[in-house]
Amino acid sequence: MASALKDLTDAGVSVWLDTLSRGRIASGYLTELINNHCVVGVTTNPTIFHDAISHGSEYGTQLSELALRGVSAEEAVRTIIASDVRDAADALHSVFRASGRRQDGRVSIEIDPFAAHNTAATVAESLHLAWLVDRPNTYIKIPATKAGLSAITGAISQGISVNATLIFSLARYRQVVDAYLTGLENAYAAGRDLSRISSVASFFVSRMDIEVDKRLDALGTPEARALRGKAALANARLAYETFEEAFTGGRWNRLHREKANKQRLVWASTGVKDSAYEPTKYVGGLIAPETIVTLPEATLLAIQAHGLTVDNNIQETYEGARTDLEAIERLGISYHNTVQHLEDAGVAQFQDSWSNLLTETEARLGVATRRIHALL
Repeated sequence: MASALKDLTDAGVSVWLDTLSRGRIASGYLTELINNHCVVGVTTNPTIFHDAISHGSEYGTQLSELALRGVSAEEAVRTIIASDVRDAADALHSVFRASGRRQDGRVSIEIDPFAAHNTAATVAESLHLAWLVDRPNTYIKIPATKAGLSAITGAISQGISVNATLIFSLARYRQVVDAYLTGLENAYAAGRDLSRISSVASFFVSRMDIEVDKRLDALGTPEARALRGKAALANARLAYETFEEAFTGGRWNRLHREKANKQRLVWASTGVKDSAYEPTKYVGGLIAPETIVTLPEATLLAIQAHGLTVDNNIQETYEGARTDLEAIERLGISYHNTVQHLEDAGVAQFQDSWSNLLTETEARLGVATRRIHALL
């Protein structure tokens, strides 16, 4: 695994683990990945933490302590998540230092997704989480909804490093870049050190194929079948073209002179969901300098088993990517409709996971409370 992942890092790609749990931290597994397998970051979401708390016995003591304090499920969830993120950030701090305390060595923590459509609530939640975790090498994940765009600018303006997440469309990605640059300009005007502010933009990959392939299958024509599995890579490759364009020229150069950091692209949702595709399809197809790839453990294992072909000439794919998306559009599959559906579904999924996480935590707090009362 190490050599395959090193090939990625040699091509200018940073590798993040797309999962987190207390067991992975306490067992030393995360440290092993950092030290031996080129992992330089971790990302989380409500689904990941619901799975961790549901199946992890490591949370029992903290849940009992929280039950003794009589805290709500919401406060318990924030406390537990902040504890794990803080410990993961500490495990990655040496990587953070080695990167000049700029971009690598970071852990992402998600805001309450029910604030996704409320700008003021999102900014307030971002500030609270940054205070609660209290580590310089964290990203606050803000969904890139319409309300989220202003929240991204607001958080960056106040010096909070942000992971703009749930990006599916090229137009929304361009808006995210603008929100980041505006936030940097505001931060500079306020006298903040731009070198200490960082951001990434998480562009979701595999879900595009899942949705478009479903619509292509419904058409059932030879032309439709020939386009299966084309949309996700085409969409992401054109996002990288936008990245290259956005971080050149006058506006960026003015910020760069003040030591601002580029907002790197994160390839999120890289796990393959269709068994007809190679398990490393989205990783191998999106190797490009100054990007980040998030890897679920299953994809890490797939890279170990199958290796990876490294070719970072992504610039040569732009024309073919445009051709593929245009061909899909000509079949009556609306790009705008597809990406808006994916954004809405992504926010709804995280909200469902957050609700499930609260329900599970409330149940675990109840068990701990009854156990405490039984001992009195």
